[in-house]
Amino acid sequence: MKTAIIYYSMGGNTAYIAARISKKLTSDVDIIELTTVKAYPDKGFRKFIWGGKSAVMSETPPLMPYSFNADYYDRIIFGFPVWASRIAPPLRTFVQDNKSLLKGKKISAYACQAGSGADKALRGLKELLGISDYSAEMVFNDPKDRPNEANEKKINEFCGLIEK
Repeated sequence: MKTAIIYYSMGGNTAYIAARISKKLTSDVDIIELTTVKAYPDKGFRKFIWGGKSAVMSETPPLMPYSFNADYYDRIIFGFPVWASRIAPPLRTFVQDNKSLLKGKKISAYACQAGSGADKALRGLKELLGISDYSAEMVFNDPKDRPNEANEKKINEFCGLIEK
């Protein structure tokens, strides 16, 4: 089975988990990082105001070109930071642009957060995708900035569920 990990990362936590997952899975894995045409502020108060507003308003910012052919993949793993208890808007753009191509794929998702809201964000992604359940789902708390044994166990568990 071929797997695509599709993620957006502002602070590097989501990218960190994508890299860890890709090393643990036994299948062929492609990593697709989503980047916006116009970058979000990534420091200070503006980061939270602009990111939170964009998430709450369900915005779909334009993305830089990326290479994705759904026919190549049996499994799709989505990764995102939690913004205001929602998925990061770049992931919303990707899903809306590719939703019809994702039908019939095994979908998994992971969320990275500094506080809370990941459960609501994961439910929101399921609704956006129009699916009832994930093959696997996991929540990580600042995994790059605060690496620990518990996160490694979670990564192993997540990968085990994906390959089931």
